[in-house]
Amino acid sequence: MADNTNCTHDCSTCGADCSSRKPTFEAPHKDSHIKHVIGIVSGKGGVGKSIVTSMLATAMRRKDHAVGIMDADITGPSIPKAFGAKGDILSTGDGLLPLETKTGIKMISVNLLLEEETRPVVWRGPVIAGTVKQFWTDVVWGDLEYLFIDMPPGTGDVPLTVFQSIKLDGIIIVTTPQDLVSMIVKKAVNMAALMNIPVIGLVENMSYVECPDCGKHINIFGESKAEAVAEECEIPFLGRLPIDPKLAALCDKGIIELMENDYMDPVCGAVEDFCKE
Repeated sequence: MADNTNCTHDCSTCGADCSSRKPTFEAPHKDSHIKHVIGIVSGKGGVGKSIVTSMLATAMRRKDHAVGIMDADITGPSIPKAFGAKGDILSTGDGLLPLETKTGIKMISVNLLLEEETRPVVWRGPVIAGTVKQFWTDVVWGDLEYLFIDMPPGTGDVPLTVFQSIKLDGIIIVTTPQDLVSMIVKKAVNMAALMNIPVIGLVENMSYVECPDCGKHINIFGESKAEAVAEECEIPFLGRLPIDPKLAALCDKGIIELMENDYMDPVCGAVEDFCKE
């Protein structure tokens, strides 16, 4: 951890890699014209951040928005799997062309650059962070209304690189109903505040299971605490997402774009309203 005791707050003369360093935003590729950049974050792994990103992108594309996904979870990339995205990433000579899904969602992921998608990415932090930065500076995104960044979990090196090098309009925090939710959400909220990035809202995933016979909601992880935590953190609560076996099957088959639900409608509305302000 960097010692900030003698900090002069002049980052141009300092070599320390600390969280208080002022961001020096990188410019996107010269042929990228992106209106809004939204990060999907979580304070820990395993909360379903990638499926929320996939569903949100799918729902926004259905609303006729030009959408892209940057899979910044370099060591655990799962976005291409959900969309059944396969193929070579082509180069224009001065940039990389993102892959397009069946409905026209543009995406880049390290899994699309590997010869085998099951090959582990055994890279150290600086290399991973550099790769994420290149997804911004070297990829020809073209004209996009929304670029969603599926962030790696936690508040470590890679999320810090994204926050300091890419100018985000805001973030959406994903959590689950367990007792740790308060601490997890607060970590993400505090990091966003440290980086001066607005929080669009909180989404609770795996909130309940719906009984196929009677429709009753069963809270298998206990009662939801998300609304109370959102109120405590003074951020909007955007809704609960169930554990849906049909949705899981679509992801396994790589056809998330065929989802038939309205789970993300409140989140889409919140993103659209936020970006109009």
